[in-house]
Amino acid sequence: MAVLTGALLLAAAPATSAEPAHRGPDSAPWTGTWASAPTETPASVTAEFEDETIRQTVRTSIGGDRVRIRLSNEFGSGPLAIGEARVARPAHGGPSSRIDPRTDRPLTFGGRTSVTVPAGAPMLSDPVSLKVPAGTDLVVSIHLPRSTRGSTLHSMALQRNYVAAGNVTGRAAIEPTATIDRWYFLTGVSVSTARPSSAVVTLGDSITDGADTDVDANHRWPDFLSGRLRAPGGPGAVGVLNQGISGNRLLHDPNPPAGSDAENFAAHFGQSALRRFDRDVASQPGAEHLIVLLGVNDIGQPGTVAPESERVTAADLIDAHRQIIARAHDRGLKAYGGTVLPFKGDTLGFYSPENEAARQALNHWIRTGGEYDAVIDFDRALRDPSDPQRLLARYDSGDHLHPNDAGAEALAQAVPLRLLR
Repeated sequence: MAVLTGALLLAAAPATSAEPAHRGPDSAPWTGTWASAPTETPASVTAEFEDETIRQTVRTSIGGDRVRIRLSNEFGSGPLAIGEARVARPAHGGPSSRIDPRTDRPLTFGGRTSVTVPAGAPMLSDPVSLKVPAGTDLVVSIHLPRSTRGSTLHSMALQRNYVAAGNVTGRAAIEPTATIDRWYFLTGVSVSTARPSSAVVTLGDSITDGADTDVDANHRWPDFLSGRLRAPGGPGAVGVLNQGISGNRLLHDPNPPAGSDAENFAAHFGQSALRRFDRDVASQPGAEHLIVLLGVNDIGQPGTVAPESERVTAADLIDAHRQIIARAHDRGLKAYGGTVLPFKGDTLGFYSPENEAARQALNHWIRTGGEYDAVIDFDRALRDPSDPQRLLARYDSGDHLHPNDAGAEALAQAVPLRLLR
């Protein structure tokens, strides 16, 4: 959202939610347990790796007996050479740079331990036998033997990851040369289990991405939702796939004004939701549900970190949401609309009476239009009853636009679990 902080796929026919279409080459069903939407790196940002290992941690939402990893070179201008990649569970009680060697598994790609990912393409690993519990960390280590630009990444991991010299993918403990708060080249983890399972995709901006929540805490609202789903009485095996991108818009790709500081970070805002929908929603393994929380950046960015010429109307936003709904239904997904949170007094320059009127008009349509399969009233859950154009103080991170950890939990509590059963 608005925060300024920054192989090869198997072809499948369109599927409905009742159709077991998300299958690996051995015909076992796969369901996403973690996902992250990739973006490109701004031209001004230097991020190079050479004969280095990146050790990255992700949090599972559902468990399984086997695992597959999705790597991505979708924003690379040349081939991505992977010298070796491995997956493991972290060492109990240790730092996230340490793994439990008993769980360490090599990843292969068509039987090969090293692979080249073509420019512009993702790549799926072969299935790996590994017991993956729900709601726990998983560590993926990738060795990059050649000089490699960090061209495909997710810039707001809110998770400490590590870089180390050489190929140390299989070492239980590494000596980091750098600590990073990003995920590079890693965009998905799916699991296979005999238990029936499905996934919900949360499509959003920095509020879904977790901006201003605690690092290493997994306090994004989709994380809290995952905890609710796993709790006694919850629906159980429902994967939660967070496809939020800080700064993301429904209708426009990043377009920082020439000469502005936004040129140094706007690429991290990612392709528009309409453009990335097929990759980040429709192709997710086991996806049956979609929660959409988007629109505030379309309202607030023009005139700040986007050109004034990209200003949109409430009608434009409604038409974009209608496209999201139609494309979700075309893939057999149930689509749930989330109302846009208030942002009066925000520190990013988004608020104006005209922008507030656009937010109100969009929210009114989401609530009353009857086009989403259900409505999740995030606005009502977090607004200040005494001033409904503002976030309630106890949920405000301080910029009057992004929720804090308590606000993220309140967003998750606003989701009726019956929708995901």
